[in-house]
Amino acid sequence: MYVASPLGFSVPTRLFYETEMLVRLGSAGFGVLDPWELPDGADLNDPVDPMVIGSKNASMIDAAAAVLAVLDGTDVDSGTASEIGYAAARKIPVVGYRTDLRQSGEAGAVVNLQVEYFIRATGGAVTDSLDEAIRMLGELTRP
Repeated sequence: MYVASPLGFSVPTRLFYETEMLVRLGSAGFGVLDPWELPDGADLNDPVDPMVIGSKNASMIDAAAAVLAVLDGTDVDSGTASEIGYAAARKIPVVGYRTDLRQSGEAGAVVNLQVEYFIRATGGAVTDSLDEAIRMLGELTRP
């Protein structure tokens, strides 16, 4: 399970990501492919090589049975949107998880309509419940 999200960028969201989201995915039996996992000695403030990080993340998505995409924010994080599009192009199911109360996207869409389209085109959906997202991921990855 690849987790596409901007949650690693700040301390409070990183705490939720590590102690709630990853733990619950693991408890549900998913092996997590974590793009926020850093090599020993690395720091989030270190300069990054986009070709190295992007290639690593693309390889993890290719190896994933599905993608859980965190969609919070006034607009979906651009990296997360890219990962959704890449997964959809590779025919990897995506489930969107959005708890943000603010309006986002066009009328009738939960988020940007193109992002929502790619999620739904993979057989996924958008939910505001982590339990529901985990349930959906299980259904989408069952043989």
